[in-house]
Amino acid sequence: MLYTRLRCMYEDYWNHWTVPGEMFPRRTAKCLHLWKHQICALRSHLTGQRREAICGRRCLLQTAHPTSLSQGAPYSSKKEIINTSEYDVEYIRNFSIIAHVDHGKSTLADRLLEITGRIPKAASNKQVLDKLQVERERGITVKAQTASLFYTFEGKKYLLNLIDTPGHVDFSYEVSRSLSACQGVLLVVDANEGIQAQTVANFFLAFEAQLSIIPVINKIDLKNADPDRVEKQIEKMFDIPASDCIRISAKLGTNVERVLEEVVRRLPPPKVEKGGPLKALLFDSTFDPYRGVIANIALFGGEVCKGNKIVSAHSGKCYEVNEIGILTPEEVPAEKLCTGQVGYLIAGMKDVQEAQIGDTLHLLKQPVEPLPGFKPAKPMVFAGMFPVDQSEYGNLKSALEKLTLNDSSVSVSRDSSAALGAGWRLGFLGLLHMEVFNQRLEQEYNASVIMTSPTVPYKAVLSSPKLIKEYGKEEITIVNPLEFPDRTVVTEYLEPMVLGTIISPHEYLGKIMSLCQTRRAEHKSILYIDEHRVLLKYLFPLNEIVVDFYDNLKSLSSGYASFDYEDAGYQPASLVKMDFLLNGRPVEELATIAHREKAYEVGKAICERLRDAIPRQLFEIAVQASINSKIIARETIKAYRKNVLAKCYGGDITRKMKLLKQQAEGKKKMRKIGNVEVPKDAFISVLKRRQDK
Repeated sequence: MLYTRLRCMYEDYWNHWTVPGEMFPRRTAKCLHLWKHQICALRSHLTGQRREAICGRRCLLQTAHPTSLSQGAPYSSKKEIINTSEYDVEYIRNFSIIAHVDHGKSTLADRLLEITGRIPKAASNKQVLDKLQVERERGITVKAQTASLFYTFEGKKYLLNLIDTPGHVDFSYEVSRSLSACQGVLLVVDANEGIQAQTVANFFLAFEAQLSIIPVINKIDLKNADPDRVEKQIEKMFDIPASDCIRISAKLGTNVERVLEEVVRRLPPPKVEKGGPLKALLFDSTFDPYRGVIANIALFGGEVCKGNKIVSAHSGKCYEVNEIGILTPEEVPAEKLCTGQVGYLIAGMKDVQEAQIGDTLHLLKQPVEPLPGFKPAKPMVFAGMFPVDQSEYGNLKSALEKLTLNDSSVSVSRDSSAALGAGWRLGFLGLLHMEVFNQRLEQEYNASVIMTSPTVPYKAVLSSPKLIKEYGKEEITIVNPLEFPDRTVVTEYLEPMVLGTIISPHEYLGKIMSLCQTRRAEHKSILYIDEHRVLLKYLFPLNEIVVDFYDNLKSLSSGYASFDYEDAGYQPASLVKMDFLLNGRPVEELATIAHREKAYEVGKAICERLRDAIPRQLFEIAVQASINSKIIARETIKAYRKNVLAKCYGGDITRKMKLLKQQAEGKKKMRKIGNVEVPKDAFISVLKRRQDK
């Protein structure tokens, strides 16, 4: 009994406090003190061989080492020596895992790492590749992660480079970058939920990249799982035979071994130039404060070793390779990377502009034709970011530069505000992307910021020759309402449109169509995937869906509907700039752009928020929304009023009227000279709240 308890205690200690690759546990003072105290207390009750087996130095390590406590191959460590040159191109497979959010991508990646011995088999292995704190807190994948797997199949050793990708629509840019380094994908579909909107979007991303696709039906262990129905959906939507689907349970590990076998059989090796010069694609990067930029590269030709001089095709700058290796998923240095392999490279890049995503790297004095890059990220949502305290501007600038290196899909431009001071105007791929970016700033860099309400990029076609000459083009993009040009100098305004895909059970069809109509959506098509699920396509104005459309859709469909969208260009629209006035004086930071049909609703809602947020004064404050100097909505903040009649007794009406008249004249004079300022706390509360549609 004591022997079993002691051994379990040591096993728990080892699993929680060891670092892969280290011979002994990490000796932090607190954990060692507690562990030693409990071990010694139990050891005193043991005698003979059992005590020696637990307490002996040599037997202790042999008994409690994690690899001996679980079946399977020993997991990797940083100290292992990996010879990458022994893997020929024919024995290399590069693939990604793509799926809708919460369909089991990260769980499948955990099982693949266990089977190939990269991590020990343990119940605590959950989201091993999700290294960010925000990923573990939210339960989603935000950043694509790479891991190299070593797998023996039919007596031959294969190098499998796995990339686990995000599933939310806001992080589709991570998926597109990952696919550029792959030759195939695992398309994971939930056996209970079936095909979802992001499943369709990810499939066409892989299809357009001409990658081999292996459909994997996950969660077959669930009580309501229906893999037969999902196979029919895949066959109807993607024209993939049902016999090609692999049924697995990533949670239990059921049939996961077959996934690796099919990866080797059905995915092609990398298409590379054998014997040619170095040609490496930089498809991702992270920033380390001590080592600088860590670039993830895929080699399409040649090889690179430590000490080589490499050149960036984009900037023309030369660097010396300080470290090179592969991810297993921990960084494992290697002597060189060969053709067709995927790994990381550290070359002393310090500036955030030096590691351009999509760049081609080649050896010094051996120039090559740059590889075709993928489409750059297109920001769909813009918001202002300001430090809470202007003295923190420098620290926030440094944190912003480092974080944008890790997330290259964010666009940054300087901005300033009379109320909030100096800051930046940031472009994001969506609202969740904006929230995650803000959360990462707080968690990773301890930065406290103010984020303004999100807006979308509009365009204006200029008619004034003077403005055309000033901007150097006829069409300008507007990301800040203060830059909105007057109607007299514009031929037409354009608003961004997106093609939205909604997949839902058919019983919610009526409610969803009504919701889309209220968002000025144009119906495009409808398709029944099976007898229970329907696929709808609508053309939406981006401004109508970017804030709260997804929440309303989930609420109407009891959480069963899924939504995805893609860029559909710009269309003419009747847009107006709306100003907000306090006692007749405009507050520039509150200006917004709205469609003329919904101008009154938006103006009324923001006026009501200002009324609740601005503290009362000794005089009455008028809160107004105006378009072209025409007031369309108004709210009034009542004044504090002293009871001047408190000391009046009896029925002297004349004296009472005189006192009231004097009070009214004083407040009128105060209102003329009084200056109303929006307190920062009230200003933040108004900007951070979502617009009511």
